[in-house]
Amino acid sequence: MTPDHKHRILILGASGFIGNALYKELCSYFSTFGTYHVTNPAFELNKHFFQYRVEEDDIFEILEAVKPSIIISCLRGDFHAQVIAHRHMAEYVVAHDCKILFLSSANVFDAYSKFPSYEDDKTLSGSIYGHFKIKIENMLMRLPKKKVVIVRLPMIFGTQSPRVKVLKQHIADKTAIEVFPNLIMNVTTDFKLTQQIHYIINRNKHGIFHLGSSDLVHHDDFIMEMVTLITSENVHFKQVYTTNEDRYLAVIPKLNPLPKHLQICSTELLEELNNYMNYNP
Repeated sequence: MTPDHKHRILILGASGFIGNALYKELCSYFSTFGTYHVTNPAFELNKHFFQYRVEEDDIFEILEAVKPSIIISCLRGDFHAQVIAHRHMAEYVVAHDCKILFLSSANVFDAYSKFPSYEDDKTLSGSIYGHFKIKIENMLMRLPKKKVVIVRLPMIFGTQSPRVKVLKQHIADKTAIEVFPNLIMNVTTDFKLTQQIHYIINRNKHGIFHLGSSDLVHHDDFIMEMVTLITSENVHFKQVYTTNEDRYLAVIPKLNPLPKHLQICSTELLEELNNYMNYNP
């Protein structure tokens, strides 16, 4: 399939777990470029990849080289440096025919623990990470509405996800896996997330999107189920109680729901993982 030249997409953080999944999803359809942080021969040979270290490099150089019509930010790294980089991106978006899609987090609501969170709920965080995401969200919300997409994500699982790798490491090392019995959350997979973002781009959507599963799960139940898919051995769990009451960290769509075929529930996620485990024993 030849790329669709109506968009030039720049994925910042395309060497990371989510960024790389997005690159693989979009590169067959659009002129897609990405950045990577650590020196890597595979990326160096790919003319569509640029080395970029948020702490020391100037994002303007890459923006001028790529001339993107869509910037997707999955950056990681020093928070202060990221804020400056996003300020520069915002300036670029205002001055050019360009839209920014920012991957945010359910943590922008982590100070509200009594209920799940919807798109128009006020953000408030008690964590440094959540506070940083809110800072960038607020900066981008000052841009023209049609030029901004904010995607708030729950916990992401996938066969190659950092979270699943950590579980496998604990199982291999026979160390305890921490679970939070009072945490009610929703989840997603890299596979579903990339489809959803592809749809948002195709349909020229803007605004805030909550891309969590349609159902809610308890952290301990979900992790325990996931572990049974990975191993039949006895695994030690350490139950961590941060509060005596249930607390929510879940992002649920109300204003901007996606079509049914792009929604996912937690059981589908577990089935998807199970199929992969059976296929790759």
